[in-house]
Amino acid sequence: MKRKKIAFYTIGCKLNYSETSTIERKFSVLEYEHVTFKSFADIYVINTCSVTKNAEKDFKYIVRFFIKKNSKAFIIAIGCYAQIHYNKVSSIHGVDLVLGNEDKYHIIDHLNKKKTGHIISKNRYKKFSYFSSFSIGKRTRSFLKIQDGCDYKCSYCIIPLARGGSRSDSVENILNNINFLFRKGIKEIVLTGINIGDYGKGIYKKENGGSCYTFFDLIRFIDQKINKKGRIRLSSVEPNLLKNECIDFLSKSKLFMPHFHIPLQSGSNYILGNMQRRYRRELYKEKIQYIRNIIPDAYIGSDIIVGFPGEKHRHFLETYYFLKELEISSLHIFPYSQRPNTKAINLIEQVTKEIQYKRKNILSTLSKEKYLTFCKKQLYTKKTVLFEKNNTKNKKYLYGYTDNYIRTKININPLFINTLQNVFLEKVDKDGIMIVKSII
Repeated sequence: MKRKKIAFYTIGCKLNYSETSTIERKFSVLEYEHVTFKSFADIYVINTCSVTKNAEKDFKYIVRFFIKKNSKAFIIAIGCYAQIHYNKVSSIHGVDLVLGNEDKYHIIDHLNKKKTGHIISKNRYKKFSYFSSFSIGKRTRSFLKIQDGCDYKCSYCIIPLARGGSRSDSVENILNNINFLFRKGIKEIVLTGINIGDYGKGIYKKENGGSCYTFFDLIRFIDQKINKKGRIRLSSVEPNLLKNECIDFLSKSKLFMPHFHIPLQSGSNYILGNMQRRYRRELYKEKIQYIRNIIPDAYIGSDIIVGFPGEKHRHFLETYYFLKELEISSLHIFPYSQRPNTKAINLIEQVTKEIQYKRKNILSTLSKEKYLTFCKKQLYTKKTVLFEKNNTKNKKYLYGYTDNYIRTKININPLFINTLQNVFLEKVDKDGIMIVKSII
C-alpha cells in the first residue's frame, strides 16, 4: 500500500512548535511519508495562531500556497485560530477539517473517519485538558512544554479563550522528558508555555499539606535531578512571577543559561492599567536591576506593544525613555492588534496603523542600539556556543548562540555542528552577529 505524503506548517510561538512536533510524531512512518511543507503532499496540517491579525493572514496565505502545490490535497487547520474562529476557518476555500486545541491531539481519529467540516471540541466551554508536548528532530534545540493556558485577563489578549485556564505538566513527566531529549542528542531545551511563571496549578505536593508546586520548585527540581550534559533556557516569564529567590538560584546554576525574556508591554503605568497587567513599571525596573546586579552578563529580552488604544504621544515617550534607561538587551515590538471578545477592542481612541508603525520603527532602532551595546560589552571574552546546522545561503559560516544568547558565526567546520564549543568573541559584524574563533 502506497504511503500518503503528509506535511506540517506552524504559525506562532515556541509552544505551537512543540505541539506540532508532538502531533507529527503521531503519524506512523509506516503509513505516512513525512515531507517538508514546500513539497507536494496529500495531507497538509497547519497549526494556527490567533494572537494577531497577521497570524490569521499568514494562515490564509499558506492555505493558498498548499492548494497551488496540490489542488486535491486534504488540508487540516488546528490550534488557536481554529478554536476561536471555527466558522471563519471552515469557510475558507481548501480547508477540509478544522480542529480546536482539544481535538487536535485526536487528529488521526478524525482523519480516519474522513470527517469534513469543523469538529466542535467537546470541552470547548469547559476545562481544557493538558497534553504533554516537545519538539525533536529538526533543530539543535528542543521546545519543551511545561504549562498551558492562562488565568490572567489582559484586556488585549485572546489566549485564555483559545487555550483555557492555566494548567501544568507533572514534575515527574517534565524530568522524564528532559532526560529523554538529552539522551536523544538534544543539546539545548527551552522550557515553554503560555505563562510558565504560573507553573504548578493542579500539581500537588505530597509533603507540606499537599500545596501546589511553584515555578521555583520546578526550577530547583530540574537543576538537582538532571545530570546530563546540556543547556536549558526559560521562555517568557511575567515580571511579577519571576521572584528574586528564583533569580538568585538561577545565577548559580550550571544547567540554566543566563537568559531572560520578561515582557513589559508598556512603560506607561496608565497604559499598563488599561491593559490590565499585574505590575507597574517600578516593579519591572526593580526586576531588571536585580538581574543585572546578580548576573551582569545575562541577556534580557522584552516584549512591547505599541499603539494600544488611548496611547497618546506622551505615553509612548514614557515607554521610550523608560526603555532607554533600562539595561535590557533587545526588544520584540508588536503593533496592537484588535482581537474579538477582548475588552480592549471596545476601548475608545484607537491608534491609527500609521502611528503604530512609526512607533514600532522608533523602538526597533532603539532595540538594535541596545543589542549592539550588549554585544560590545561581551567582546574579547570566552563563551560557550552551541553551533547549529547552516540553513542560510552563506555556507561559509556555522551559526550558533552563546550561553547568554548572543548570535555568533565561525568559519565552517562540519565537526562543530550540534556541538558545544568554547570560543573567543572577536568582533561584531554589520548584521549584529558576533564573529568568533575556536579555543582548542
